[in-house]
Amino acid sequence: MAETSKLTVGIVGLGLIGGSLAKSIKENTRHTVLGMDLDPSVVLKARLLEAIDDELPASGMKRCDILLIAIHPRATLEFMKTEADKFNPRGMLIDCCGIKREVCKLGEELAKEYGFTFIGGHPMAGKERSGFEHSAKTLFNRASMILVPPRGIGLDKIGAAKQFFLDIGFGSVKLTTPEEHDRMIAYTSHLAHVLSSAFVKSEAARNHRGFSAGSFRDMTRVATLHAGMWTELFMANRDNLAAEVDTLIRHLAEYRDALKDADRDRLYELLDAGAKLKAEIDKL
Repeated sequence: MAETSKLTVGIVGLGLIGGSLAKSIKENTRHTVLGMDLDPSVVLKARLLEAIDDELPASGMKRCDILLIAIHPRATLEFMKTEADKFNPRGMLIDCCGIKREVCKLGEELAKEYGFTFIGGHPMAGKERSGFEHSAKTLFNRASMILVPPRGIGLDKIGAAKQFFLDIGFGSVKLTTPEEHDRMIAYTSHLAHVLSSAFVKSEAARNHRGFSAGSFRDMTRVATLHAGMWTELFMANRDNLAAEVDTLIRHLAEYRDALKDADRDRLYELLDAGAKLKAEIDKL
């Protein structure tokens, strides 16, 4: 899988992530891209826009050097269970789910049984809107791609996967474990979506026009989410996410108590500590 090799890449699911992967691959490489989606009209549109070279039938997955699965968590698990015998035993399977423990466990088990290479994946880019119509060839430009390789996998395969994503526009590749991935994503992604969803439920939100600017837009942007998919993600990572929600509630209570007690000094300390911590984080 050298950078100059022309690969056949299959993509299961041509929504926001899958569609953007297809467009990025076609824009940046010579690879052949085959696409599969439950909606035939999406496959047709992807072909007409030259985001894919052709449709990917289940019988054609054995042709794929790399198979990318870009569908919801439950669907990913079900697809791997039912279709594993159709994967290329010499190929590489990479999922794009926002959770990793459950997906990687199954993926590694199936890889041992059927002979293909499995690596967990999570592209750290997205939009608040879903669907192929919102996909873009630039979505992953300079973004981080997280790879979760199984123990004992060869460095050559990790290197090949890493190079593939760098070739299609990602700015960096982060290697981690399923446990560390889910713990960190609970904070950097899942908690942010919970907070945005809760924030927009204030009665004041209905009267925000003329009173809001960048802060309001930033805080409410991801409240426009796909409830079904995010429910799956939250439930699969509920232990880590519940712990982060508890931490957030504890810190919010500190600000609430300072306000109720009219404790100016305490409020200043809390705000100043947050500003300093943000500055430190930005230097990392």
